[in-house]
Amino acid sequence: MRLAKLLERLSYEVLQGSDQTEVTTLVNDSRKVEQGSVFVCICGAVADGHRFAADVAEKGAAALVVQREVEVPDNVTVIRVDDTRYALALMSAAYFGYPAEKMKIVGITGTKGKTTTTYMIRDILQSVGHNVGLIGTVEAIVGDKHYPAANTTPESYDIHRYFAEMAEAGCDTVVMEVSSQGLMLNRTAGIPFEIGIFTNLGRDHIGPNEHKDFEDYKHCKSLLFQQCRIGIGNVDDEYFDDIFRNATCQIQTFGFSEKADLRAEDMELVSRPGYLGVSYQVTGLMDFDVEVDIPGRFSVYNSLTAIAVCHNFGVPAAKIQTALKKTKTKGRIEMIKVSDDFTLMIDYAHNAMSLESLLTTLKEYHPKRLVCLFGCGGNRSRERRFEMGEVSGRLADLTIITSDNPRFEEPQAIIDDIKVGIGKTDGKYVEICDRKEAIKYAIANGQPGDVIVLAGKGHEDYQEIRGVKYPMDERVLIKEVLEELKEERKA
Repeated sequence: MRLAKLLERLSYEVLQGSDQTEVTTLVNDSRKVEQGSVFVCICGAVADGHRFAADVAEKGAAALVVQREVEVPDNVTVIRVDDTRYALALMSAAYFGYPAEKMKIVGITGTKGKTTTTYMIRDILQSVGHNVGLIGTVEAIVGDKHYPAANTTPESYDIHRYFAEMAEAGCDTVVMEVSSQGLMLNRTAGIPFEIGIFTNLGRDHIGPNEHKDFEDYKHCKSLLFQQCRIGIGNVDDEYFDDIFRNATCQIQTFGFSEKADLRAEDMELVSRPGYLGVSYQVTGLMDFDVEVDIPGRFSVYNSLTAIAVCHNFGVPAAKIQTALKKTKTKGRIEMIKVSDDFTLMIDYAHNAMSLESLLTTLKEYHPKRLVCLFGCGGNRSRERRFEMGEVSGRLADLTIITSDNPRFEEPQAIIDDIKVGIGKTDGKYVEICDRKEAIKYAIANGQPGDVIVLAGKGHEDYQEIRGVKYPMDERVLIKEVLEELKEERKA
């Protein structure tokens, strides 16, 4: 493949060599360079690819794409662009033959609701014969293949690699989560989104390794709506106007508001033994009854989002109703049967906004006690810890503070920060640093009518400590705890 083919949608300058150079592979990881590779020098948070210029040239790289000066032998072509991350995205699309243009791409952005909504959309569209690929926080799905996710929105090269595999597998549609980081870092640059979706916006992902402030976070979310044909937004959200102010797409809306094109009316909480759900009436662009086996108002928003998307695909109401009843998402209000007396669930709520939404929702079902077990991730904003502690202290009848992903911080230091937040309330709490022991305490002390939430880990099956991810799946921990309690009762 000629280098010029990969660069055909970019503005660039040839610093040395020729853009007619033949290249073999496209890489941005110096460890993957082969003879004839074109290496894109990415300025990352941890390492700067420009530092490896001489190394990759020695390994046989035929060309480098840079945004700052490098020194390499004269036989290596050097191309300069304004932004190598942007260049990698467009070059990746070209490298894989522009697979996104062979399918309809649906992108979902927002602080919460993205994961559940992607699965809802996929399930509904598949029910009417569409072959749908998925890229998100939990995994990427291509047919029967499931690939664990490292990031909500992967690096651009990986996105187009997935797109190529999806197109090859006969997918006609892809539904994907689009994070603010993904938009900020140009991972989704050049993707022709058919539909872009805005779920909601809360103050999260602000810190030294994420967004510098809320305005930056909000701005990055809004970029999706300059890159899609149809934009679908939650008109009830206070930042709706900000997100769509500079949109270049056709705009459709959903929500409870009378302004919404697709509205939810007559919402009712549905509660039966071992079951929490919600029902409502869809009006506006479509008109039918919905019941979702996931509790709360936010489940209405998630399902409304999916309905709004599938309306654009011409899906009949009956198919939507049936598919929504069956939709389940790992780690998103995932009910785990442990007792006939109380309810236990796993949820990914890992910031103050999502935790407040979850606990507020569950309180509406009037549990005997609401018990919230959670920790906070290390090397992230300390404000999140104070905020989550305050939320749980205010809304839960009992908080069990434990460890999440401490990363390179001391777990006890994180717990102490959470306690500062709880200290602003009258909330009762216990602290048990070991997460399995904390879960054991929650189950062993469960009372009739309790609702117990294990928050923060959700779909994750690991715990990250000092740069190492150790296996830890809460579903496995629950099974182990139940066995231990059974043995203890026998003894």
